[in-house]
Amino acid sequence: MARPRQISDEAIVAAAQEVFLEQGFSATTAAIARRAGVSEGTLFNRFASKEDLFVAAIGLHVQARWQAELLGAAGQGDVRRNLERALLSMLREAEQLVPKLMVMFSRGHDPSHNPILMRLGDPMQLAARNIAAYLEAEVRLGRLRPLDAEVTALTVVGSLSHYVHREMVPGQGSGLESGRFVRGLMDLLWPGMAP
Repeated sequence: MARPRQISDEAIVAAAQEVFLEQGFSATTAAIARRAGVSEGTLFNRFASKEDLFVAAIGLHVQARWQAELLGAAGQGDVRRNLERALLSMLREAEQLVPKLMVMFSRGHDPSHNPILMRLGDPMQLAARNIAAYLEAEVRLGRLRPLDAEVTALTVVGSLSHYVHREMVPGQGSGLESGRFVRGLMDLLWPGMAP
């Protein structure tokens, strides 16, 4: 009979996340094992490679819950409010995501040197696709005027991406509150979207 696990996978991932955020991808599995209070063998019994542990610790695959909520809101509630809620959720997730992306990009931006990029895909492209899908659904329902959903989504994602980089990079922020930014962006876009 196998011995029961003394530490959960979640506790190992939490320790790995701390170490990776402190040291980047160059952190050793020995340092992670020490932080988790386990042996390196235990790490590799639970995760096939350092890259697999890194992906789990950085947690990029669990981001973007707001996208499913937005897609599920098609035909329900107020369209502008649905979009504002989604965009604010995107910005809240970005607060958690940006430090993780910085660690991921510490391995470089070229997929040939950083294969994790290929595994995780492009989160901004996915966000734009899902916003466009929501907009297209609302156009079909007559709750938005006919518009180029792809261009509108790229405009929104690009604006939010710029805001995130400006506000979350140390020394760059203007102090512009996220709610004010989202409302102002929607004030600009809504006249071209409203039915």
